[in-house]
Amino acid sequence: MKAIKISRRLIREVRQRANHRCEYCQSSEWLTGQPFTIDHIIPRAREGATISDNLCLACAPCNGYKLDQVEAVDPESGKIVPLFNARQQQWQDHFTWSVDGTEIIGLTSCGRATMAALKLNRPLVVSARATWVATKRHPPSG
Repeated sequence: MKAIKISRRLIREVRQRANHRCEYCQSSEWLTGQPFTIDHIIPRAREGATISDNLCLACAPCNGYKLDQVEAVDPESGKIVPLFNARQQQWQDHFTWSVDGTEIIGLTSCGRATMAALKLNRPLVVSARATWVATKRHPPSG
């Protein structure tokens, strides 16, 4: 598939709208020290458009696990359900934080499927979150 050029204006819009956080795992670009990527929610491989309503900010691991998926298995029900869509859904409706703020808990079938497919509680990010919590920079508010 041919690489697509996303305008600087659109990149800036996506980053600002996401408050420089991965819209899946909520990690902060500033805390990770790594620039995040622009993700096509409906992947280009599935004819997703390069427009604001189909773009979100994603850290490299979330983007890498998501690839061209738009649905996954809910580990609780065993049913195939749509993945979380940051443009059509609110994060807090589908996810919450564990009491200690280090793990994401899926509240809905969509949340659980996204959590499993994108490995939102991978060991390195859980460890990083513990440090962020200790410095009162995590979990994000709002």
